[in-house]
Amino acid sequence: MKAVLKSIGRFFLKRFKGIRRFIKRVWAHRQGKIGLTMVTFLVIVAVFAPWIAPFDPYDVAERTTKGLPPSTTHLLGTTINTGQDIFSMLVYGTRVSLIVGVSSGVLIAIVGSVLGVMAGYIGGAVDSFIMRLVDVLLVIPTLPLVIVLTNVLGRDFWIIILIFVAIGWTGLSRTIRSLVLVLKNSNYVKAAELSGASRFHIMIRHILPGTSHLLIMSTALSSAGIMVAEAGLSFLGLGDPTAISWGKMLADAQSGGALLFGAWWWIIAPGIGIFMAVFAFMRIGIVVEEILNPRMKQSSGVYKIFKNLNSSYVEDVFNSMDEHAQIGEASSAKGGAHG
Repeated sequence: MKAVLKSIGRFFLKRFKGIRRFIKRVWAHRQGKIGLTMVTFLVIVAVFAPWIAPFDPYDVAERTTKGLPPSTTHLLGTTINTGQDIFSMLVYGTRVSLIVGVSSGVLIAIVGSVLGVMAGYIGGAVDSFIMRLVDVLLVIPTLPLVIVLTNVLGRDFWIIILIFVAIGWTGLSRTIRSLVLVLKNSNYVKAAELSGASRFHIMIRHILPGTSHLLIMSTALSSAGIMVAEAGLSFLGLGDPTAISWGKMLADAQSGGALLFGAWWWIIAPGIGIFMAVFAFMRIGIVVEEILNPRMKQSSGVYKIFKNLNSSYVEDVFNSMDEHAQIGEASSAKGGAHG
């Protein structure tokens, strides 16, 4: 028993050290430092929301006069329709937005990677079934499907997470499958097959780690996209009516006539929260992509354009345009002379 516990402890210690080294590499990047700082700030706000928020927006007894402007007591004023403290709603909304975004991003990475690895490595009927399922889900309009599922299954935010995962894994699984088709012909995979390793062992220990850069990048970028999607659903009235999120704050502001009564702070506050979260996770996703796959950055056409974009390059472009214009004018004059 002690040997088993020691082996488990060494396993988690090794993984912890690897994660810590990876975070240090992200922190060394300027954009990564910005993203990690903003994400850490949002996590602290979400965890310590009861101590940061001056009021509990879920407690009806703590609601005061409706439509108050910003003051020292209510930093962002109160809502027009219910009298809730907007700053407290903003703080508590960080919890729901982060939970929905991060949970959906992680689950999408898990489901997409597992099905993508199975389709690429096992092949045959498994590959055909998974890829045909991907084709079907990709052609179904997303918004009508979400409306139907939320009306059938409910609008609890955990149900919304499952809906996002059910329709969001398709693109990642197809990308993972393409990468696995290359990895399955590598020498170390062939050596593992010749040594008698099972398919499950090869997929988990040899192929799945080779897709880690895509999974980490996808998790960060998917989390950002899901936060925007959740805000959009809540704004349309398809979110959890009992949970306070940034999207629900925007929906309440629109239905409560915030613009009509000049309560612009009610709209600006959740908008800034959504922007901060999406910007932070996208910064981390882009930095992770550059760290784990630096060739992708250097082979990018946009990267090459910006690398070579200087005054002489722009001058050459305009000179070539002038040359083409002169050639065109000469051709026109020659054609007119022949006429």
